[in-house]
Amino acid sequence: MTRGEKRIFYVEYLADQSFADVITRRADIRLDRIANAASEEEARPILAAAHAYQIISARDELAPRFFADAALLARAPNLLAVSTHGAGYDTVDLEACTKAGVLVVNQAGGNAEAVAEHALALLLCLTKRIVESDRRMRRAPGIDRNAYMGRDAVGKTIGIVGIGHVGTRLAALCRGLLQMRVLAFDPYLSAEEIAARGAEKVELDELLRRSDYVSINCPLTGETRGMIGARELALMQPHAYFITTARGGIHDEAALEAALREGRIAGAGLDVWEKEPPPPDHPLLQLDTVIASPHTAGVTREARANIGRIAAEQLLDLLDGKRPPRLLNPEAWPAYSRRFERIFGTAPEQGRQGR
Repeated sequence: MTRGEKRIFYVEYLADQSFADVITRRADIRLDRIANAASEEEARPILAAAHAYQIISARDELAPRFFADAALLARAPNLLAVSTHGAGYDTVDLEACTKAGVLVVNQAGGNAEAVAEHALALLLCLTKRIVESDRRMRRAPGIDRNAYMGRDAVGKTIGIVGIGHVGTRLAALCRGLLQMRVLAFDPYLSAEEIAARGAEKVELDELLRRSDYVSINCPLTGETRGMIGARELALMQPHAYFITTARGGIHDEAALEAALREGRIAGAGLDVWEKEPPPPDHPLLQLDTVIASPHTAGVTREARANIGRIAAEQLLDLLDGKRPPRLLNPEAWPAYSRRFERIFGTAPEQGRQGR
């Protein structure tokens, strides 16, 4: 390693070439790639020298030995930061990173427009039964158009679970385009904060009972895993639709299938799955009342370019000693500051101010 050189690595692929374009403008930064199938002999020197890790967020796309957990941290003694491709951090053990003094950052908001538009598209396709009628027309001649009568979305109520970047943008789209009433459940925000984001604060059960559409837009955490199960789905109205562009594991897939088969809710728009991509014989994929996509809500050209750029800029600022704006474990800052100073010979900006 060249004296003064700072090392960033990634495994297999980057969200967008824009990440590499920004990083490689700096002569003091080295960017390394490790293949998912790389041998330990190939990976060892890169891990040992690395200061930052740009990590894939999708669990099924990354070899488990490259998850940012205690085992990997032990192989990367100089690692100061882990940066995810998007808002999610499914492949990161936040507790292990905090304990090791490693900062974890995400790119929250970088793909908010893409995901919010996708959720709205699912909402409209479900309401107008576009995919159902399309499938029927392709299977057999003749169709009774009255059998596929839809509804108007205008003036209806949408319940948003998690009103962060994506939820806030979805609320604005639904209010502005369709004059919808927006309810939101987010235990981390006050009624005033939620009102400023264009929604009415309610508890989860009330949201489920009152909404014509339920949209899940929160991260997958220990608190949210399994949050939508049989009990919660039973609270929804029979004409209501369930939509998720968040993470698999937040809703119970078997419970959702049962609710749909029994006609207890009208349909579902699913972009995320417990296992991704789901197998073609997945029970939910056998239902015409389900619209499915393979976790592509945030995969647009604009979103990928934006995420790549802000991820690179945030990592460069971090390695220059600045406090990152999308820090997920601020409690790690004191230990991180000490490690940063030991590795680079100078304290990060916030560390110096705190003395």
